[in-house]
Amino acid sequence: MVRPGGTPRPRPGWPVAVPAPGSRWAGAESDMAAPRPCADGPCCSHPSAAPGMQQTLDEMDFERGIWSAALNGDLGRVKYLIQKAVDPSQPDSAGYTALHYASRNGHYAVCQFLLESGAKCDAQTHGGATALHRASYCGHTDIARLLLSHGSNPRLVDADGMTSLHKAAEKGHVDICSLLLQHSPALKAVRDRKSRLACDLLPGNSDLRDLLAS
Repeated sequence: MVRPGGTPRPRPGWPVAVPAPGSRWAGAESDMAAPRPCADGPCCSHPSAAPGMQQTLDEMDFERGIWSAALNGDLGRVKYLIQKAVDPSQPDSAGYTALHYASRNGHYAVCQFLLESGAKCDAQTHGGATALHRASYCGHTDIARLLLSHGSNPRLVDADGMTSLHKAAEKGHVDICSLLLQHSPALKAVRDRKSRLACDLLPGNSDLRDLLAS
């Protein structure tokens, strides 16, 4: 049977090609209908890419690039790509660098190698987030300390006017808040675009209130 326009309609019993799970093309039809969640996971704050073929191409570039390797903690591949003259500070389509992804996912060795390879520690996404914002929000104290030791500026704000202290306070990360205040005590007086101090974002039962409100 032929559909209008000359397209054959599959007959009962004919095999239908289905992409293998995990393949590059699996889920392609659903991609055309709705955006796929960002690879950055629940810590992500940037908007999803527009659905359709362009999103698929962006995802393919992401998977082949240094960003996916950094996100997954694949130090060997990160080293290989750097040796092939890949820019360690090259942003993806959302403005995230490999250091953003490694910092967000807690991959210390990858972060250390990227920084030693010349990655910009204060590169900002389209939303203004730095790697320190990501590490602070996700509770990776060792990576926050590493970034600060490489000159990361804790006073930088994102598009919402939030410092890394705001992000750490929002999740109640005591150690990171203490670390950030050691580097810049004035952070506790910084207000975001909604005029909120870091202490205003604390969870209700947080032990940080005295530290941030004093």
